Amino acid sequence: MTTVFAAALNLRRLCAVGTVAAMLLALMAMPAWAQGLSFIRDAEIERDIRRFSEPIFVAAGVSPQSVQLFLVNSEAVNAFVAGGQQLFINTGLLMEAQSVEEVIGVIAHETGHIAGGHLARGVQELERARTTALLTSLLGVAAGIATGSGDVGAAVVAGGSGVAGRQFLSFSRTMENAADQAALRYLDRAGISSDGLADFLERLAEDELVPEEFQSEYVRTHPLTRDRVNTVRGHAQRSGTGGSAPAEFTEAFKRMRAKLLGFLDPDRALTEHAGDESIAGRYARAIAHYRNGDLQTGLAGIDALIAEEPDNAYFHELRGQMLLENGRVAEALPSYETAMAKAPGEPLIEMAFAQAALQGDDPAMIARATDALESATQSRAGASPTAFRLLATAYGKSGRLGLSALALAEEALARGDRETAVQQARRAEGLLADNRPAQLRAMDIIALADRR
Repeated sequence: MTTVFAAALNLRRLCAVGTVAAMLLALMAMPAWAQGLSFIRDAEIERDIRRFSEPIFVAAGVSPQSVQLFLVNSEAVNAFVAGGQQLFINTGLLMEAQSVEEVIGVIAHETGHIAGGHLARGVQELERARTTALLTSLLGVAAGIATGSGDVGAAVVAGGSGVAGRQFLSFSRTMENAADQAALRYLDRAGISSDGLADFLERLAEDELVPEEFQSEYVRTHPLTRDRVNTVRGHAQRSGTGGSAPAEFTEAFKRMRAKLLGFLDPDRALTEHAGDESIAGRYARAIAHYRNGDLQTGLAGIDALIAEEPDNAYFHELRGQMLLENGRVAEALPSYETAMAKAPGEPLIEMAFAQAALQGDDPAMIARATDALESATQSRAGASPTAFRLLATAYGKSGRLGLSALALAEEALARGDRETAVQQARRAEGLLADNRPAQLRAMDIIALADRR
């Protein structure tokens, strides 16, 4: 499991509309890497969230391959969509959810926003609200001049700002209701009960009774009303069309939650899973011990799990991570190699293996790392700045400087650093005179950087 940090976004200019929902919508229009969020990358968790999501995407008529999933490292209980077809789920939501059906219900709701095109409509509504606030400000100035009273002008401005805020909040509530209705249809089509969504909303509805600063982030960004909760609960009771999620989903959710607790809150994991001899419970404790600096106990725990499930690639991957992070590179490599064999083509595992393999200068291991990274960067999940940086290192260690420069250009492009992307791509062009495909890619990067 790795953590990736993104650049911060200044939201102060949006405060004129005066609602958190308005600020969030503007945030949604920004590229994922410029939102000031911290992301977690984990092959197992990303695989399972996609498994939970795909039946819902199919039910909604949305191509599963077109939706990007992001795991946000945040204690806040929230999920949201951005950039059209990007779904963000906070770790806080996954750790506080009480069943996989709750998680799937939230995914169904967010899919309703994607399928309904709510982001584009929301941005239009935001602009309309901002225009209303601006016109009112101008009218307030005019009224103040005409009457000679600053109080009159201020009253007009305040009244108009309130109208703009109410307009947007009304639209936001309409979107949430529409997303709920869509979610209920998708859950019915997928054969999964909407009780999970109802349970989740019902618990959050209690937040409306406390001051806003103490409410959960989900309530603040998804206007919640008792009518919404009653509608979803009523549908769950009437429909009778859905059942529980598949048993493998439930087990995957338990392990996902245990893994997140072990990594992000080891002490809570040890307390919550004390005496729990399930796979999930032992998984949480093994991770928690390692995160608390007790590598010996952590390794013993993960070795016991591997003995029970020898084909589980993610157990082998975790064993490799434990050893690598404690400087035992030579021991980590076989675990990563086994993980790659058990989950071929998994880009995050390929990247982890390459990171370990590049710790030394063995030409054979550098070549294997290069192969793994070339494979990883061919997929959307693996085409990250980190992967391209590792690939540049691998090419550099083998003396392939032109390809190293090209990989650095790819890294800069992925980070949004246009100047460096162009600089490295031009350098690659000059070094790759005998590699026409690579030269063409360098030219593409220059063109892409110029358009951003």
